[in-house]
Amino acid sequence: MKRRDLLTLSLALAAAPAVAKAGSAPSSSSGAPRYSRLATLTATVVRSHGRRGVLSIEAGIDVADEGFRAVAVQSLPRLRAAYSQVVRNFGAAMIAGEVPNADRLARDLQVATDETLGRRGAQLLLGTILTN
Repeated sequence: MKRRDLLTLSLALAAAPAVAKAGSAPSSSSGAPRYSRLATLTATVVRSHGRRGVLSIEAGIDVADEGFRAVAVQSLPRLRAAYSQVVRNFGAAMIAGEVPNADRLARDLQVATDETLGRRGAQLLLGTILTN
């Protein structure tokens, strides 16, 4: 290997972290993450032939406003309780063998988010929806 190639390679490796840092999207000015993940929400559902199953939902909330984010993080236990109620009602209303309606579930959970926090500004994000 030529010395010139080695020098070029070492300069490229030294500049890589600065380029990666400059290209990444900032989460917020304070460095706090905008997204808060919730523990998995579950509900009992009736499956075909009268057997019971479980509906599992992974979700989180995204809050852009830093002041409102602090309120949302402090309200996570209340949000989880509201979400659990929505998921239980959703699971009880499901027909045996029916595929969960993600749009309806997202709409119901977003309404619960807005009502629990007292205003809009927190976006509910759904992850995985599983039934077994």
